[in-house]
Amino acid sequence: MARQKGIIKLKGTIGDITFYKTQDGHLAREKGGIDASRIASDPAFQRTRENGSEFGRAGKAGKVLRTSLRGLLLNSADGRMVSRLTQRMVKVIQADTTSERGLRNVIDGEAELLAGFEFNIRGKLGTSLFAPFVATIDRVTGTIKVDLASFIPSNMIAAPTGTTHFKIISAGTEIDFEAETFIEAHSETAILPWDTTATAVISQTNMVTANSTHPLFLALGIEFYQQVNGQMYPLKNGAFNPLALVSVSGL
Repeated sequence: MARQKGIIKLKGTIGDITFYKTQDGHLAREKGGIDASRIASDPAFQRTRENGSEFGRAGKAGKVLRTSLRGLLLNSADGRMVSRLTQRMVKVIQADTTSERGLRNVIDGEAELLAGFEFNIRGKLGTSLFAPFVATIDRVTGTIKVDLASFIPSNMIAAPTGTTHFKIISAGTEIDFEAETFIEAHSETAILPWDTTATAVISQTNMVTANSTHPLFLALGIEFYQQVNGQMYPLKNGAFNPLALVSVSGL
């Protein structure tokens, strides 16, 4: 892989060189690789096929999780979140100690490895929210909740420049990775001033199926706003809104 440095940036293929644009700039690479039919049948590529199968499974699992949280992710995700989540899902699948290599899956893996995943590296929850919170997942009742004691926003929330207000958001989701379905519920506070006035106690409860046999997830985040002439506007189109998985309950 080479980087294009000229004034005129190329896109497309010339001979055996392909020119393309990525988030890292305009790049170029030489065509090549092994024939797909050989990879699909040659015994020498058995490990490659196994890895590919599990990588594909990780990609599908990540998509289901993202879709279940889409309402929150619309304003709280970075451009490389999909690839980062897929990489984390691969680790979940690789933690499966019961299935054969190539057949390992999220259900038999360690879904808890997703705890702490930050959906927006430009604004992480871990470096934005310093107010203590209690995350609870109750499988018996299907209650997924988060509780925050009263706190002073300007002291306990590190907000981007220009912030005048904020909102606490959360979601609970129950995911059947095999069927690629989910049940989701979410909550949000009113838009609150980011100042030295203490908030009320915040308690958000998101209900899913009682006695579920599927992995359960709790996401917590913040949305930042700027007030201009009495109107609230998402700060910088939500570029720095944090959202993270703060609790995960596997099977």
